[in-house]
Amino acid sequence: MNDTIQFVAHHGYLLLFFWLLAEQAALPIPSVPLLLVSGALTRTGQLNFSSVIIYALAGCLIADNVWFRLGRRYSSKAVQFICKMSLEPDSCVRQTENIFIKYGLRSLLVSKFIPGLNVVAAPLAGGSGANYARFLVFDTLGSLMWIVSYVLAGYIFSGQLEQAAGYAGRMGSGFVVIAVCTFTVWIAWKYFQRRRFVKSVNVARISADELYAMLSAGSDVTIVDVRSNLIHDEHLFPAALRIPTEDLPARHQEIPRDREIVLCCT
Repeated sequence: MNDTIQFVAHHGYLLLFFWLLAEQAALPIPSVPLLLVSGALTRTGQLNFSSVIIYALAGCLIADNVWFRLGRRYSSKAVQFICKMSLEPDSCVRQTENIFIKYGLRSLLVSKFIPGLNVVAAPLAGGSGANYARFLVFDTLGSLMWIVSYVLAGYIFSGQLEQAAGYAGRMGSGFVVIAVCTFTVWIAWKYFQRRRFVKSVNVARISADELYAMLSAGSDVTIVDVRSNLIHDEHLFPAALRIPTEDLPARHQEIPRDREIVLCCT
């Protein structure tokens, strides 16, 4: 364990940069433990506090800016890809959309504190057509608050972290086995959550090409677009009835019951 801490102390800045860059790029790796250890090392003088913040912030902002650009260009497809990469259930998209609709770019101030929402907020902001300068301000403030919070926590509770490190060192290789098993179980649980969600919504599906074929053949079909108001690709099905999921309880009477109904949700 001491070797691990020395490795973090020696390569801390670059490790922080690339680790947070990878996490914000949607890889399912937790960065909070690394931020806590980095905070503890700043108290012992092995790392510089301002340098820790700068490198960590740079990793977050680079990833977020790339996702913002991809979200602006590919809209919901970028968010769906992130959910698959990060092993989050697709429901995280709707949760983030609802928060973003309610609070706008201000949601970026807290999004990184909320698991499942932190990596999808940036592409949603891009897909919503948000102003880039305002996005950069809110994203920078939110990332800074998140990083500083955990680095300060590591600084304040460095004594407890040292005790934990000492206990782990006495465990030797057993600690490594436990850590690897814990991480494996965590990844497996996230994968199970995603598969369970997909199974729960496993209903009859129809592709866009099949739907176009039905419409061309003159089939009497009502298309209900239940996607968020943040989605702007109206050309997909121009004749669709636009009712976001959260509005269905109040507007379900608008849906005719005398024909086939197709829900457009992705």
